Amino acid sequence: MLTLPPLALYVHIPWCVRKCPYCDFNSHGQKGELPQREYIAALLADLDQDLPLVWGRPVTSIFFGGGTPSLFSADSIAAFLGAAAARLRFRPGLEVTLETNPGTIEHDRFEAYSRAGVNRLSFGIQSFDDGCLQRLGRIHDAAQAERAVKLAQDAGFTNINLDLMYALPQQNIDMALADLDRAFALQPAHISHYQLTLEPNTVFAARPPQGIPEEDDAWDMQEACQASLATHGYAHYEVSAYARDGRQCAHNLNYWRFGDYLGIGAGAHGKITLPSEQGILRRWKLKHPQAYMDAAASQARIGGDEWLAPERRPFDYMLNALRLHEGFPLSDFEARTGLPRSTIATTLAGLYERGLLSAEGDRVTPTELGRRFLNDVMGAFL
Repeated sequence: MLTLPPLALYVHIPWCVRKCPYCDFNSHGQKGELPQREYIAALLADLDQDLPLVWGRPVTSIFFGGGTPSLFSADSIAAFLGAAAARLRFRPGLEVTLETNPGTIEHDRFEAYSRAGVNRLSFGIQSFDDGCLQRLGRIHDAAQAERAVKLAQDAGFTNINLDLMYALPQQNIDMALADLDRAFALQPAHISHYQLTLEPNTVFAARPPQGIPEEDDAWDMQEACQASLATHGYAHYEVSAYARDGRQCAHNLNYWRFGDYLGIGAGAHGKITLPSEQGILRRWKLKHPQAYMDAAASQARIGGDEWLAPERRPFDYMLNALRLHEGFPLSDFEARTGLPRSTIATTLAGLYERGLLSAEGDRVTPTELGRRFLNDVMGAFL
């Protein structure tokens, strides 16, 4: 029997100064002045179309992602949050994250973003090595990155995430560890640390850069970095996420626990549970910013829907839940998918036997071996 999980709100702002060659997100290089007022109006029209699906449900977190959301002014963010609060129930003290890049933020805005309601910042640092940054096509340097984080801290932000990548072109273990040392010096609450991958339909996929570490070297780099993060007090709670003092990302945890989320903005995706219909609805929005704004202005349908078939739910659930070191309770699987645990019993038994998953009481967790071969574990539920 499906029951309602927590509900989050994702807001996609698709513009960036320049698209990075490794990026496969729905992002578009800025050309001239951004249509901030028009886009905020489109976001609210989009939200209005989704509201009937979630009447009365409290929102537990908000995440402005992109693109580079900090290209929008604090006034624009405040205008959106104020209008959204009039439409939705915001849980008191909810986490509100804004993604930002050091090379684009106007640093005197940090206090203004805080006044607007943002209480968590996520900086796309990627590396503190200027050579690595140049090879990644980033527009900032290490000094700008450090200065931006310090200015945010001076403005009163304590809940800060730093995005870092490893296995970069011409990077070795010492360089990856040096990146972490620079991050530790800034004492962020959270570090997202993930491997560079060559995603389809990116510049790097078409023209791979020279010097990308071999798979075994990347694994050695990952293990060394994980040890360093642990030594410095960052608990590894998800594949690429590390938190200090228990300050995990509430918004992302909701994804990984197969919670619900409204996804608004160009190219955004949402997931809504409808217990009355015993169904899970996937909702998507038009990708191109202009087509998205045109549809909103004409009050046309901004996207489309797809019901998540019951036979697909185990894989979709595991694609999220198995990323967490804590794993998942079988009772949660039943509540979030509407399926009995017997649906996955045979698959689980095979993974237990292979040493990829373990069980204690109601909880299933990936083993160390399972975390290393996580794609294989998830694929077993297809």
